[in-house]
Amino acid sequence: MNIISWNGTEPENPLVPGDATERDSVKVVNALFTGLVEYDPNTAEPRRAVARSIDSADSRVYRITLHPGWTFHDGSPVTAGSFVDAWNHTTYGPNRLQGAEYLSHIQGYEANQSGETTELAGLKVIGDSTFEVTLSAPFSAFVTQLGYTAFFPLPRSFFADPKAFEAHPIGNGPFRFESHAPGEHILLSRYDAYAGDRKPRVDGVEFRFYRRLEDAYADVVANRLDYLDFVPADALDGGRYKVELAGRYVAKPYMGVQSISFPMWDPRFADPRLRQALSMAIDRQYVIDTAFDGDKMLPDGLVPPIVPGYGGGAGGDLCSYQPEKAKALFETTGFEGPIELTSNDDSANQVWIDAACRTITAALGVEARYAPVPTFGEFRKLINEQKVSTVFRSGWVADYPSIENFLNPIFRTGAAVNGSGYSNPAVDALLAEADAAPSEQEGWELYRQAEKMIIQDMPAIPLWYQKVESGWSTRTGNVTVTPLLQLDLFDVTLES
Repeated sequence: MNIISWNGTEPENPLVPGDATERDSVKVVNALFTGLVEYDPNTAEPRRAVARSIDSADSRVYRITLHPGWTFHDGSPVTAGSFVDAWNHTTYGPNRLQGAEYLSHIQGYEANQSGETTELAGLKVIGDSTFEVTLSAPFSAFVTQLGYTAFFPLPRSFFADPKAFEAHPIGNGPFRFESHAPGEHILLSRYDAYAGDRKPRVDGVEFRFYRRLEDAYADVVANRLDYLDFVPADALDGGRYKVELAGRYVAKPYMGVQSISFPMWDPRFADPRLRQALSMAIDRQYVIDTAFDGDKMLPDGLVPPIVPGYGGGAGGDLCSYQPEKAKALFETTGFEGPIELTSNDDSANQVWIDAACRTITAALGVEARYAPVPTFGEFRKLINEQKVSTVFRSGWVADYPSIENFLNPIFRTGAAVNGSGYSNPAVDALLAEADAAPSEQEGWELYRQAEKMIIQDMPAIPLWYQKVESGWSTRTGNVTVTPLLQLDLFDVTLES
């Protein structure tokens, strides 16, 4: 069988769509499920998938009708209820699912989150193939959002036995679950009854878990691994990967930003002048040249240029290297070092964090140092439980192609992946105003204003806009890496 192997890490949570928000869970869930819309692999433009039509006259009330013939991997039909039941489950607060916030625009969300209700007031099943969604206010990016994992359907079998589902997930996507060896891999096989327009050309996918990116890189060089998301920093040095993976790599921008964030619950970091000073103390070009052979893009804000709605210039001097200004500002804060930057213990991260620390130390005259956490799971747990007491590695890869997605989920008060605990009522109000704009395009200017306001607060320091350097084995062909950093599993091929 032609089973493509793809590097990853053990998922943080069970493979329930509403609880899959970190990158390595998302790529598995994207293979297991298909949503109402999907994203073009080349442009990331949304297009209908399970949905036959999505109609609205006011960006607040949407009538959604499904294509016939879609089934889950257990043979049961995908119905309007499959989506409505899944969304109710995801937003029910006692379930504590990480993706709930993505559905916060639906009427009744607050009552469901509090546990006061178990069903969203804004969802109504019209028939087996039609349902209606009423939002609490107009949200012009709603249709674009529908291709994200939190909006995927669930079969009836999930609700009959959630634990059995967690052990053996049942989706409606192009691949079906076969097995999971914790700490080793997840194995999927092609679902031949898949109802989508595109069909996979490989027989299956093995998501193979690596603790160290360097080990995955060694395997792809040696043709023991078929696809590698990211080339590690040491292979970027001097462009070594271009020789070792000659003819089987790609380097291209994607919708992502690398950053470091502050634990806003820690009073030591309460002064925005401190956060601004640290941003201007980082020589980003030096870090990029040292760790990535120059193969990243300097940021001018929180939103990359290829994202729809990008305005440019949001950061000004705050996103550039200004050592004298940084030192003068830092000295007004009274902060006493050292300054620690935390990440999971990964030598690829250590290279750039060490480089950033050197520039901070040189600019501010205070020691900055790397403070690793042993595993990614432990690192994420510290952030989720607000137990981090240092500056920590962060970043964002778009869930869906919109400037809104780089702001609301990360910086709105209480948002789904607001790992810093940042809150500014003025930002919240501006984001809400942008959400309610008559069209996505009309909301962009308001989102840009919110971006500039967030940058002034600096809860997160943008370091660079991402370019992906991915590699593959000699037997792998037709590789497309999407702007959302997913391998297109429909077009990719393997030589026998």
